[in-house]
Amino acid sequence: MSDVDLYEAMSTLRAVRRLRPDPIPDDVMERLLQAAAWAPSGGNQQPWRVVVVTDPALKQGLANLYAPEWARFAVGYEQRGADLPADSKAALMRTLDAGNHLAAHLHEAPAILMFCFDVRRMAITDADLDRVSVIGGASIYPAVQNLMLACVAEGIGCTLTTLHCFREVEVKELLAIPDPWATAAMVPIGYPVARGHGPINRRGPDDLAHRDRFGTPWP
Repeated sequence: MSDVDLYEAMSTLRAVRRLRPDPIPDDVMERLLQAAAWAPSGGNQQPWRVVVVTDPALKQGLANLYAPEWARFAVGYEQRGADLPADSKAALMRTLDAGNHLAAHLHEAPAILMFCFDVRRMAITDADLDRVSVIGGASIYPAVQNLMLACVAEGIGCTLTTLHCFREVEVKELLAIPDPWATAAMVPIGYPVARGHGPINRRGPDDLAHRDRFGTPWP
């Protein structure tokens, strides 16, 4: 485990989709899972579980379900890039290539983590509002984020995908996930083929933060 500053981990947590098949030692996996368990959740209920998939047949089954969903998603990527400037299009195509690699090699990842949740134990305070409900995710995705930040510290590549949700019925059957549990995130992890995590390109506080009232510039 490397001595990675938290801010460094956050600023270098980019999607790593090219993974080596080398197994992840049990003690490293234990640290990643402990990081997830430290995450906050509504009422401290921890209404999530994670299935650590290492069985080759099960990984292949997930890959078979994931590949056609990625292929459909990738079409939109290609369309997005059609009218972009050359440099932006090149960056988008690199992401597309990495996604294609993951879809073709998902079964080779040493572990695929499937995060599940039980809606009965979640404080969903926006359930009755006239919009898409998102609050439930606040009890699940911090655990995913914690685990992914720990991956940076451990030198392990990772990426978050939810495309498997299009095939959730089959995913649940494959992994023996019982009702009423549902799936929220699939995170393939492994030691990176190349350098792995690195600088990320995101909009900053000058675009995303407001002072006191929405629309008032920060700072």
